[in-house]
Amino acid sequence: MPNSNLSPVKKVDQAVQFLFSRIHMPVEVGIVLGSGLGGLVDKLDDPKSIPYEEIPFFAKSQVEGHANRLVSGFMEGKSVLAMQGRFHYYEGHPIEDVVFPIRVMQALGIKNIIFTNAAGGVKDGFQPGDLMLVTDHINLMGVNPLRGENIEEWGPRFLDMSHAYHPLLCRLAREAAVELGIDLKEGIYAGFSGPSYETPAEIHFMDVLGVGAVGMSTVPEVIVANHANMKVLAISLISNVAAHHGGSIIQHEDVLTVGAKAAVDFIALLESVISKLP
Repeated sequence: MPNSNLSPVKKVDQAVQFLFSRIHMPVEVGIVLGSGLGGLVDKLDDPKSIPYEEIPFFAKSQVEGHANRLVSGFMEGKSVLAMQGRFHYYEGHPIEDVVFPIRVMQALGIKNIIFTNAAGGVKDGFQPGDLMLVTDHINLMGVNPLRGENIEEWGPRFLDMSHAYHPLLCRLAREAAVELGIDLKEGIYAGFSGPSYETPAEIHFMDVLGVGAVGMSTVPEVIVANHANMKVLAISLISNVAAHHGGSIIQHEDVLTVGAKAAVDFIALLESVISKLP
């Protein structure tokens, strides 16, 4: 059993030592796959799959649509390490556990990371199945993963978030969408703690703020990835239209169904972006 009394750095070191001989190294791209989007790993060449439960200090998601596996392989000739499912703050995991895999990716030397999620569309015109390029975010989760002692070897005490979503990767995603004929939406992502979906009043407030989509993940991971000096790209799958007065009941099963239907465009977009990475 891993020693839970170890320092954060030593916990990361143990996870890295475990993974080093079990994945393709060096890793060029990290990917975090959200609800219903784990099918991307089926497109990887020479895949190596490792259950989270085998990796020191990795948590486990209890949410349907998250397979709890780390998959190493190749896509478009580049070495990729994909999280097939993530841990959520609303499941009761401490925030340091939620972002632990991002610290492991940092220690593995990953410089480019792609986050995906299923989100509720707020902007008028957004429909289930749309893909949204995240251009910025609002942290409404009530927690920041950098709170507490700062570890200087991981990043600065005070982190600038002016370009949290890297301009180059965003440009590559726009170019890929045009080439593929995908109507890639763009917008601000607002992260709520969950697990309850947002009220109509909260969604109205988000609309006033100019938010494009809302969800229950991604924001803490993006903060840590920026702290780690990674280039970040985030794509939201609009899985449902967020709560408005008179709207239909939102169910997680619908999120998974929409994810399956949108998988073709979603995978094609990520493949194209990865192929364009320098």
